[in-house]
Amino acid sequence: MIKKLLARDTAEAHRVATPLELLFDLSFVVAVAQAAASLHHAVTENHAGAGLLAFCMAFFALWLPWLNFTWFSSAFDNDDTLYRIITMVQIAGVLVIAAGIPAVFEHQDYRIVVGGYVVIRLAMVTHWLRAARDNPSHKACAHRYAGGIAVMQVLWVLWLFAPPSLALGLWVLGMLAELLVPAWAEKASATTWHPHHIAERHGLFTLIVLGESILAATLAFQKGFDTGVNLISLAAASLVIVFSVWWIYFEAPSHLHNLKKAFLWGYAHLLILGSIAALGAGLAASVDYDLHISHAPGTTVAAFTTVPLAVFFLCVWYVQDCPGQAGVRKFLLPIGSVAVLAATFGPAPIHVTAGIALVLAVATRLSLGQPQRVEV
Repeated sequence: MIKKLLARDTAEAHRVATPLELLFDLSFVVAVAQAAASLHHAVTENHAGAGLLAFCMAFFALWLPWLNFTWFSSAFDNDDTLYRIITMVQIAGVLVIAAGIPAVFEHQDYRIVVGGYVVIRLAMVTHWLRAARDNPSHKACAHRYAGGIAVMQVLWVLWLFAPPSLALGLWVLGMLAELLVPAWAEKASATTWHPHHIAERHGLFTLIVLGESILAATLAFQKGFDTGVNLISLAAASLVIVFSVWWIYFEAPSHLHNLKKAFLWGYAHLLILGSIAALGAGLAASVDYDLHISHAPGTTVAAFTTVPLAVFFLCVWYVQDCPGQAGVRKFLLPIGSVAVLAATFGPAPIHVTAGIALVLAVATRLSLGQPQRVEV
């Protein structure tokens, strides 16, 4: 059945993620897992620099379509037949990206990833054109989204033919242009996004990405049992880090009271989600290092756990913790970030990092009992 794609109420009660949105997220799990696994192997083979660059470019190609769809569905999801079909086309595009990620890491070949990205984004253009047709009050905004996204896809295809010396710089410009499209579109007439729905969708995706780090802990147990090497302490430390990340992220409430804060929240999650995915790769690389099958120096391997964790702490502090805190609590996560980075260069860096993360999680929890919260 085909229905009008009408804007939803921003104050709609009991707004939660739909089964189709969860299926959409599931497709991204496959692609994020592929990117994290490729980064893990790049670190182990001592190709950390090239692997990190490929990971950043691939992860952006996954995160931005997810964010744009999440924003759109929060405002216009009507779950009719056509909406489902277009969304499933997007899911197919995500799986194409997942299939092309190994080529990015191994040969710097972005053709398949760009192809999948274009499929997702052109399907998104169709969503926005439907919204423009059925919502006269949001027509200008939806047309800006559709036009901006369509133009960017032409530019990404052209980017494939750019000289290698210019490719990275042009990619950075393209990334910035993609991020400016939503800000430009929303100036025409803000969409009816739902604060609770946006926060919940990001929380659910964060949980899914955390699964990569849990997989790394499982890998430590499995390889320890298979090889007879005692990796129990590494597995335990990995779990403590994962549990602490979950605890800290979900401890503080979101602050999505206006469009500016919602944009800050959404864009900061590029670093939050990317750091969590990279953290899983770093923990998996630590398993290889303890098994003496890694070709990378110990400091490099440790940095792929400590640096992502420090980035996570700072980003969560900035978008969730900092706006609503006063006193000592306001500085816990920045101090923890510095301590975690310092652990990179000490003995047993993963275990020390786990201890720091645990202390931060406990301190964050205990501080909630103190009258330090302030109104935003």
